[in-house]
Amino acid sequence: MQTGERVAWWPRAAGLVLGHLADVVLADPRRGHPVAAFGRAATWVERATYRPERGAGVGHVAVLVVPCVAVAALAERRLRRRPAARAVTTAVVTWAVLGGTSLGREGAAMSRLLTADDLPGARRRLGHLCSRSADDLDVAELARAATESLGENTSDAVVAPLLWGAALGLPGLVGYRAVNTLDAMVGYRNDRYREFGWAAARLDDVINYLPARACALLATALAPLTGGDPRECRRAWREDAPHHPSPNAGPVEATFAGALGVRLGGSNRYDGHREDRGTLGRGRPVVVADLARAVRLSRAVGTAALGVAVVVAAVADGIRDRRVGARGATSAGGLT
Repeated sequence: MQTGERVAWWPRAAGLVLGHLADVVLADPRRGHPVAAFGRAATWVERATYRPERGAGVGHVAVLVVPCVAVAALAERRLRRRPAARAVTTAVVTWAVLGGTSLGREGAAMSRLLTADDLPGARRRLGHLCSRSADDLDVAELARAATESLGENTSDAVVAPLLWGAALGLPGLVGYRAVNTLDAMVGYRNDRYREFGWAAARLDDVINYLPARACALLATALAPLTGGDPRECRRAWREDAPHHPSPNAGPVEATFAGALGVRLGGSNRYDGHREDRGTLGRGRPVVVADLARAVRLSRAVGTAALGVAVVVAAVADGIRDRRVGARGATSAGGLT
């Protein structure tokens, strides 16, 4: 790189904005989705790596995640002198890893099915949002399950990938989605995955720690948009979230409960096992009409997260710009 050559500060931020807009307009591709292809590859690899041991799970995660991150890092490096190409590549990858629009559509579909009293259809549809057993859920429980999933997936499918993409670019986007997908596939506490899925589940907890709290902060700030009280969001986060078994879903679901003025949590069944999530919020029980409000809050949080990500991306590329400039100056000094 020649002395004085600069790395543009805008490609990462522009790519995130364009990718987010592509998700809004196009949603997830119905065929050939890269995340689905990764999932199929992970299933194939699992046949060779599976043993009911934590060490095998660590190897499974490494075999699948490290090559993806390495390829993304190489692409980021190769494109550093081509800002337009880097922005377009970032946009395509951002579109591939985001799921905000599809999430909102699933929430709306659940609302329609429950409004029409189509319980069998709603029970089947819930599987698009979460993995809990739905065979015995009534209307109120299905509405609660969908609302909780809308909150949790707003963090997982929108806020977290945007923030990781802002901080680390292509490796952040690809690495986050790879880990989160593996957690969704093997991160269960059932007999098969309790040990093998430990690494994926714990790594997912680590990489979602800050994004989940960013999501909770945004839900708290935006609570008035859905008639909620930010003070109740803060109280639920402080007092109720610690009772949730997930360190990251707890704050998100608690603040969503406060923002919607409802009560979430309770006992859920997963693959034959019961899990107590505590009581989140002091409001009334969820009703079907709350799903539309939850979708509105999810979209608002996603848009706000994009704004935060743009600032983080511009700062990150700006720091990188200064470092490259400093190296160039040092190199030039050494040639005199």
